[in-house]
Amino acid sequence: MGPAATVDFLDRIVRGVCATDDRGHPRILIDSNPHVPDRNAALAGNGPSPGPALAAMARGLAAQGAELLAMPCNAAHGWADEIRAATPIPFIDMVEESVALARDAGTVGLIAVAATLDTRLYHGSLEALGIAVIEPERGAVADLVARVKAGDTGAGARAAATALAKGLAARGAHRVIAACTEIPLVLGQRQCPVPLIATTQALADATLAAAAA
Repeated sequence: MGPAATVDFLDRIVRGVCATDDRGHPRILIDSNPHVPDRNAALAGNGPSPGPALAAMARGLAAQGAELLAMPCNAAHGWADEIRAATPIPFIDMVEESVALARDAGTVGLIAVAATLDTRLYHGSLEALGIAVIEPERGAVADLVARVKAGDTGAGARAAATALAKGLAARGAHRVIAACTEIPLVLGQRQCPVPLIATTQALADATLAAAAA
């Protein structure tokens, strides 16, 4: 899955600890596996399911001593049940944590790839809370995510992300959820005219809270 998003997640964990020395940090095991089958292709019926690979990764981390599992990929949460079935280790659900931050919103703008949208990972939970969901143009999101995955986090990519956020706000979004972990690499709160929920940050905060419990 996205190596850059994984690095961003780790950075947020490190900064969130606020440790004064190395020993103040938790031990972190990372399985950054770019060979997990493509989530969009799997959902479209054009490729294998990523579920078995994700379950194997969970078992591998458990075998190394992991006590919590976190996955900084929104689309892959469509196969979260296979991860939960693979090991009894607690799994921090990024979708649940992010939705909790949007409870006071009347309308949410959801920036996500097709696999996340088509599996309604966010729609179901948000709509159950009475929150309306609007989406940007899917092709624009797909193009932006591809650019970021290719290493482009420059001014052009940031302008494209800003345009997505502003477009959602103009259509009535009270919150914007960056529901793809590549999006926070090019979109911050300063560029978003309404409160931005970065799912990577929500996951990092929840992971640290669970680790401290």
